[in-house]
Amino acid sequence: MRRSYYSADLGEFAAVSPDSIVAAMARELPFDLGDEQRDAWEQTIAILKGALAGLGSGRIFFEFTIPRMGKRVDAVLVCRGAVFVIEFKVGRRTFDRADIDQCVDYALDLKNFHEGSHAAPIVPVLVATAARARRGAAAPPRRGPDGVFEPALTNAAGLGAAISGVLDGPCAGLAETDPVAWEGAAYKPTPTIIEAARALYANHSVDDITRHEGGARNLAETAAAVSRIIDRSKAEGRRSICFVTGVPGAGKTLAGLNIANERQNVDENEHAVFLSGNGPLVKVLQEALARDRVADATRPRIKKDEARREAAAFIQNIHHFRDEYMGGKAPHERVAIFDEAQRAWDRKHLSSWLARKRKIKGFGMSEPDFLIDVMARHEGWAVIVCLVGGGQEIHDGEAGLTEWFQAVRDRHSGWDVYVSAEITDSEYAPDGDVASLASTVGAESVPDLHLKTSIRSFRSENVSKFVKALLDIDVDTAASLRSGLDRYPIMLTRDLERAKQWLRDKARGSERFGIVAAAKSCRLQPHGIYVKLTVDATHWFLNERDDPRSSYSLEYAATEFDVQGLELDWVCIAWDANLRHAGDGEAGDGDGWHHWEFVGKRWKHMRMPTRHTHLKNAYRVLLTRARQGMVIFVPEGDGEDATRSPALYDETYRYLRSLDIPELPA
Repeated sequence: MRRSYYSADLGEFAAVSPDSIVAAMARELPFDLGDEQRDAWEQTIAILKGALAGLGSGRIFFEFTIPRMGKRVDAVLVCRGAVFVIEFKVGRRTFDRADIDQCVDYALDLKNFHEGSHAAPIVPVLVATAARARRGAAAPPRRGPDGVFEPALTNAAGLGAAISGVLDGPCAGLAETDPVAWEGAAYKPTPTIIEAARALYANHSVDDITRHEGGARNLAETAAAVSRIIDRSKAEGRRSICFVTGVPGAGKTLAGLNIANERQNVDENEHAVFLSGNGPLVKVLQEALARDRVADATRPRIKKDEARREAAAFIQNIHHFRDEYMGGKAPHERVAIFDEAQRAWDRKHLSSWLARKRKIKGFGMSEPDFLIDVMARHEGWAVIVCLVGGGQEIHDGEAGLTEWFQAVRDRHSGWDVYVSAEITDSEYAPDGDVASLASTVGAESVPDLHLKTSIRSFRSENVSKFVKALLDIDVDTAASLRSGLDRYPIMLTRDLERAKQWLRDKARGSERFGIVAAAKSCRLQPHGIYVKLTVDATHWFLNERDDPRSSYSLEYAATEFDVQGLELDWVCIAWDANLRHAGDGEAGDGDGWHHWEFVGKRWKHMRMPTRHTHLKNAYRVLLTRARQGMVIFVPEGDGEDATRSPALYDETYRYLRSLDIPELPA
């Protein structure tokens, strides 16, 4: 597979003319070559011709693609067993933090997701062509424990010495790498949902941005199954609902976004929309797509508001969609993908909300009933794709799956229903009524509608299983799973500042980190964690390190409501006394935990089982946000403050230690 615009052995590269190289790359561009890009290429080629002279064997790749990020590296050099990721900033006099992070990100992407790079040393090199020579630049950068070097920063004149210094120093004597085999090695990325949405919106295929084994094969099979249902519905003029289930982190949202992207065929009467009731998720994805659209120099320039409107046609808040079609008209879309469908509102909750927020009195439908009614307004075919997760219910008024089947049975009998074989599992149907309801509507079981493998963390697919065992007080299973998470560090501490420093030390490039805490964690305030402060999810997830509103600043803690459906690379979970482990000999509230909330000036015991579930699920969400590793902070408490007595925290800390979670060293 060819991943670059141009590649050549170093001998061939030295002999061929710059004009020929530029012409070859220009033929690969999806747009016309502009003067600015031509000038940059010509300067880059000239610098590399001088820098690489005399290196001997090796191969140079220009504009090497990084599909997960939707970008291309200026140049990659494979030489003497090492891989150099070289990013040029032509005419630049300084080494900006964003440019350094970009270069490191490319190197990390290859290390983590490109099989040919797993065992190779990866050296990110940033070339600010007009910068002054840096003091100590002759010393080679240090190699990290995973083989990714610290970035080498150099100007144009020093590039050759920077490369030779690594090859003759820390990488001396390595076995040669076959550059052609290296280029053709499998690329198996696991993008964040933000990266995936950006890549799909930029017309990358889901095959470009996801792994090809295990969970990714499952993802492709599920997408194909849904596609067959849509095609049949369209060909036969039928109305269909299909329910896609999946374990946490299995890629349900990615699957839904991919369907929405592939079915944007307006000319073929096949427009699709991705709907979600998760406000922060929708805002973050819409903003990310809008920022990318405004910055896209290959397309006509548009204003930010117009870019946001374009993004909103692809990803919509279910509440806005509902308001748009309250009047009885048929929607523009023939395919509606509803994320976290089990969390749709029941009739009572929706009626109350519409009365308070929209002044609509006496509304008599649940959210599932209304969405089916809206799509049924079409003459001919329509499809609803319901993405169903388990253990994610954190709000009151969520109808669960039963309301969808009841709506079909009682009011929309003409719809075909397709379900995964796991739809009746307690994870997705805790009320137990789904099996009988599914049979009454003639639901057809389709095995490929289940996503069984978590792909959120590329370091381990067992994180969600570990978290489930932790929350179920299944000590043996949790400890066993923990011992197998070698590449996914989980740490424990009672010192918040130490936890923050661990995050900073672990993150490289633009890897994102942040602090999360349950929304009811009111007694973390003495540690500077104010869950009552409103977090703007778009700033928290998208803004850079110099913005105090971003997650990087560690000034704002996001709650389960802010982060559900989204991910960070490294996370600190602050664990308050609202969810307390029941100590030895204690029964707990039926599941080994005590459930509390802080009201006024004291802790109050939660008594309703549904609230127990919501609190436990809040911690489930928090504990499954990190892609690469996490640290759990449990306060020591304060003997002088009855609301933060050490006894409120110690049993939880001892329990977590019993799961073989190591403590952060002092």
